[in-house]
Amino acid sequence: MVADDYDFWLFDLDGTLVDAEWSYTRDVFDRVGDRLGRRFTDREAETIWHGLGGARDPMLREWGIDPDEFWPAFHREEDPAKRAEVTYLHDDAERLVEEIHAAGRPVGIVTHCQQFLTDPVLDHLDVRDWFDTVVCCTEETGWKPDAAPVRRAIGELGLDDRVLTDGGTAGVLAGDGESDIGAAWNAGLDGIHVERHGPEHRGRCVLGEYRVESFDDLVRSG
Repeated sequence: MVADDYDFWLFDLDGTLVDAEWSYTRDVFDRVGDRLGRRFTDREAETIWHGLGGARDPMLREWGIDPDEFWPAFHREEDPAKRAEVTYLHDDAERLVEEIHAAGRPVGIVTHCQQFLTDPVLDHLDVRDWFDTVVCCTEETGWKPDAAPVRRAIGELGLDDRVLTDGGTAGVLAGDGESDIGAAWNAGLDGIHVERHGPEHRGRCVLGEYRVESFDDLVRSG
């Protein structure tokens, strides 16, 4: 069982453990577009929402959009209560977390989703007690693929960087984006990429110690 292979587990949130219904995403981008005076196509909205093109800010700049204007507008149009209501848990993620808990391993989240959105989602899905720490990336904590938010989560799990550098503890970060795997490697962890969209839709493959289409591939491998 892969859960036994690691002493602790970290997960991304959106696109990895949970997802929001497309109608909500489309509505948010419609309203953001109204603020910015620009319509977003379905493909553009999906690319930014899921990070399909890699880092989001360079993609926005490529489209002629200033990230410093986009993100404040985006967060103003997000409705925490509505977002929570339309967010669903991936069944395969639930099964994997159950396996990890059964193995007695601590579990944490490192997410770009902001605290004002993350908290309602975890509460609505009644999964907050699944996680021993939740780190929401900010300018202060850093953004994946920076290792800083991952190292913060490791510290909040009661571990120390030395257990990684000395080879005493093996940890892993699982996510659906390139930035998740980059953050894992930058922090000295293994990376698991779960491909929720397919490489042909993403336009590239994302490497990792494990590359799976479903977390069930990890549960069944034990």
